[in-house]
Amino acid sequence: MRYELRITGKFYEQLREHLFPKDSKEAAAILLCGRHETKAISILLSHKILLIPYDECRRGKDYITWKMDRVLPFLEEVEKRNLAILKIHSHPGGYNKFSTIDDKSDHEFFTTAFNWSETNSVHGSAIMLPDGRMIGRVFNKKLHSMEMDKISVASNSILIWRKEIHQEIEAFDDEFSLRTRQVLGDGTYSILRKLRIGVIGCSGTGSPTIEQLYRLGVGHLLLIDPDKVEEKNLNRIIQAILSDAKKGRYKTAVLAEAIERAGLGTTVEVKSVNLFDSKDAILELIQCDIIFGCVDRAETRHLLNQIANFYLIPYFDMGVQITADKKGGIESMSGTGHYIQPGLSSLLSRNLYTPARLEAEGLQRKNPEEYTRRLKAGYIQNAEVERPAVLPINMLMSSMTVIDFLNRIHLKPFKEDNPDFYARMLMDYTANCTENKSESKFEIDAAAAKFAGRGDCKPFLRMPQLENL
Repeated sequence: MRYELRITGKFYEQLREHLFPKDSKEAAAILLCGRHETKAISILLSHKILLIPYDECRRGKDYITWKMDRVLPFLEEVEKRNLAILKIHSHPGGYNKFSTIDDKSDHEFFTTAFNWSETNSVHGSAIMLPDGRMIGRVFNKKLHSMEMDKISVASNSILIWRKEIHQEIEAFDDEFSLRTRQVLGDGTYSILRKLRIGVIGCSGTGSPTIEQLYRLGVGHLLLIDPDKVEEKNLNRIIQAILSDAKKGRYKTAVLAEAIERAGLGTTVEVKSVNLFDSKDAILELIQCDIIFGCVDRAETRHLLNQIANFYLIPYFDMGVQITADKKGGIESMSGTGHYIQPGLSSLLSRNLYTPARLEAEGLQRKNPEEYTRRLKAGYIQNAEVERPAVLPINMLMSSMTVIDFLNRIHLKPFKEDNPDFYARMLMDYTANCTENKSESKFEIDAAAAKFAGRGDCKPFLRMPQLENL
């Protein structure tokens, strides 16, 4: 069994400020966590935060205690909603292990926590160090502890700490990784080798994104796309050839074969399905560290945004729009790359699509005959039609997004501006201009934020149409 903790960037910043008040004494907080549980993995997901007031604690440089009264409302929610509780405190001196004092404190705390709830699932305890790193462990009902395998933060920068935190950065001497390591460093390359990334959509922007990721050395790729290669899209699928179209091969299979043939160490898993038809594919996606959305349909983008929000996964969305004048010319050509942090703005609050369009696409998928009837009758407006795609434009937008991804995982971001500045990257190729927009300039999606880190619940992802999967 693997154990993970995922935290939103908003909560992480609150924790860093509260846990180190510059008096060299320990401080504490509580996270109420959603859960994701399978037979192989248990993930705790930050859902609500409680900062324990300093004046309610007995604090020293290597200990902290407080009354449980402050925590009781969270314990009640644990019982009612099958949530988890995570206790977190600081080690201002930098000691990077749980102390014997911590062992005693955790034993007392989780005895109370398990007495409040009937769950057989785990609760958690974590330590934050002065440089912001975190280590953690979970406790089962018998109060046996297990080390957390991974702690991650979906923030402007993507932070991941694995339980081998105490080990030295692994050494590399292969020629394949040399150029990447020379540019990004061994530390960032080590992060890439351990990442599990899901790419949804293997055609327009998806194909060049996949090509870049495995040649950068990403350790594991999950490719999801329900479509087969056709002659009409051979102009934008890297690695696809005419015989693939004639044989009707799945796009995922073609790209997976290319990755395996390259022999560069990336393992690949494919799901040749529509996400709306496969809960298994969604469950695999939930276990990814990062999601790249390379799709045109608003409905699929919305689903990916929901997954990212409920399960606290950083989400990169990209798209290209080209309008031809049908006379051999181009009226407009633009591309956008969005970075979505759980609990903040969403693609919906950024007005990338409308509720009406979501409803229309849902009807088109579930009842195409009724959709066609309403479209002809004029009840559906501004329906998306198939647009031309050109590989060079797709590649440019894909490259911009992958570079943004590299900047966010780099141990020290290499762009001059804070990563926050690149929440949305817009390029208008016909007007020869670029425009970046920061997260702080977007409206928070308040309805979605309430469910950030909620994890497993019914209906699944709060989307009734998925409940029967």
